[in-house]
Amino acid sequence: MDAELVGAIEKFAHNAIKVGIRGAHSYEHTLRVRQLCLLIGKKEGADLEVLEAAALLHDIGRPEEEVTGESHAKVGANMAVAFLATTPFPKEKLPIVASAIRTHRFSEYKRPESLEGEILSDADKLDAMGALGLARTIAESLMQKRGLHGTIEHMDQKLLKLLHRILTKTGKRLAEPRHQLLVTFMQTLASEFQTIGEPLPAELRPYLPK
Repeated sequence: MDAELVGAIEKFAHNAIKVGIRGAHSYEHTLRVRQLCLLIGKKEGADLEVLEAAALLHDIGRPEEEVTGESHAKVGANMAVAFLATTPFPKEKLPIVASAIRTHRFSEYKRPESLEGEILSDADKLDAMGALGLARTIAESLMQKRGLHGTIEHMDQKLLKLLHRILTKTGKRLAEPRHQLLVTFMQTLASEFQTIGEPLPAELRPYLPK
């Protein structure tokens, strides 16, 4: 994509996201998702122009979601199309960008309608896995005041389910070691709880040695 157009999209995304929440969904997360999208997209033969735009804009609806409760994926898709329509971005690709953004969200479980949508979905989930995923979860937990047990519950209900929601071959290859790190963390945590005689949260019981 043309460097000037990329810069304009980056600026728009940064301005939209910086007024939203911190913690897990910072602008830095957006930049990592962009890099993961490009990495996977090159391997999978995707349209990198669509991918880069969708990745940079995938979370721009979060500030509105904080206020109205409306899905940031839906809001962001509409915002992305409205913004990109004012730029030289190819108009015929706008529906693919919008669809990718609209279907990327874990909690809504919408099946992506294109390869680019699958890759954006994978990249967003990959950034929630592994060491980076743990760091993001801790940052988010501190902000949300979840506490230790709330953090463990979040890992059990979301992070450890992400591997089975990865769609592309390249995404799965990248996800497996990240998933294993999360499993190892839960196993170690369960062992430490057991060693000191701390009541074991239900989410950790499957991770005790057999």
